[in-house]
Amino acid sequence: MVVIMKNGFAKEQLQAVIAEMESGGVKVMVSEGSETTILGAEGNANRLNKEKLELLPGVEKVMVVTEPWKKANRKYHPDNTVIEVGGVKIGSNQIGIIAGPCSVESEEQIVEVAKAVKASGACALRGGAFKPRTSPYSFQGLAQEGIRLLQEAKRLTGMPIVTEIMSTDNIHLFEECVDVIQIGARNMQNFDLLKQVGRTKKPVLLKRGLSSTIEEWLMSAEYIMAEGNSQVILCERGIRTFETFTRNTLDLSAILAVKAVSHLPVVVDPSHACGKAWMVERMSMAAIAAGADGLLIEVHNDPTHALCDGAQSITPAEFDALMGKLRTMAQCVGRSI
Repeated sequence: MVVIMKNGFAKEQLQAVIAEMESGGVKVMVSEGSETTILGAEGNANRLNKEKLELLPGVEKVMVVTEPWKKANRKYHPDNTVIEVGGVKIGSNQIGIIAGPCSVESEEQIVEVAKAVKASGACALRGGAFKPRTSPYSFQGLAQEGIRLLQEAKRLTGMPIVTEIMSTDNIHLFEECVDVIQIGARNMQNFDLLKQVGRTKKPVLLKRGLSSTIEEWLMSAEYIMAEGNSQVILCERGIRTFETFTRNTLDLSAILAVKAVSHLPVVVDPSHACGKAWMVERMSMAAIAAGADGLLIEVHNDPTHALCDGAQSITPAEFDALMGKLRTMAQCVGRSI
C-alpha cells in the first residue's frame, strides 16, 4: 500500500499519517520526489484501513500495490534512481558506457585496454577476475591476482572497476577493492550472495538470469535493496530462447517494461546477448534508441587469442569508432554520452 500526499501538506499531517500506518504494524518508507511525496508500507499491510487513511488531512489518495517488489517499485519511488559511476550519472540524461575485456589476462592486456577505452570515452572499466564458465576445463580467471591487476589499471587511468563476484567468501575483498560489484546471470538468484552485497555500500550491477522473467529479476533486486543497498543497476544481457544463431536473445523490450514498473536504471550488455562481435555496434545503437541508461561492452586488444569470449569482443579501434556513432544516437533521443 502507498499513500500519496497532497501538494503543500503540513509536516504535522505527514507525521500523523506515518503514525497511523505504523499503528497498523508496518514500517513506513518515505519517498520525496520532485513533485510528489509518497509513503510506502513495508510488511503486511492487511491491517491498514484504506478508507481511514484517505480521510486524513494532507492525503491525496491511497493505492494498493499488488506487485511483490516494493523498494524497486516505481509506485513507491516515482523519480528515477540515479547512480554515479565514474562521474557519469546512470539513470539520468547521461548514458554510461562500461567497457573492457571479458577476463583479465595480464597486466599489459588490462592496462592497454583500460587506457584505450578511457580515451574513447568509457566511464568505467569492466574485467572478469572470477569467471563462471560452463565447462570446468575453461579458463576460470586469475582470481585475487585479477583484482590486483584491475586495481593497477585503475591507478594508472583513474577508471572505476566493475567486476563479478561469485562467492560470499570474497565479499570483503570486493568491498575494499571494487567500485561496482557485478552479480552475473548465473548468480541472479543466489540469494545469500544478494543479501551480502545488499549489506555493502557499493553500487551493484545485477544481470538478468539466463531464463528469468522480469518479475524474478526485480525480485532479485529487491533482495539487495531489502538489506539497505538501494544502488542497483539492472543489466539486460540476453535470455535463453529456442534460437541458436546468436548466443542469447537480446530482449530490448525489457528496457521499456522495467522502466514502466521500476525506478532503477537499466543497462544493456550486447556482447553477451549476441555472442558475435559484428552485431555489437547495431545492438548497442538499438539499446540506446530503446531507452537504455548505459552499455556494457567487451573490448579486447587481441580478440583472436582471448582466453574468454573472444568471438564477441571488439577491438579498441572498433570501440572508438562505435563511441562516435553512439554519441550521435544519444543526441537523437535527447541524451548524451
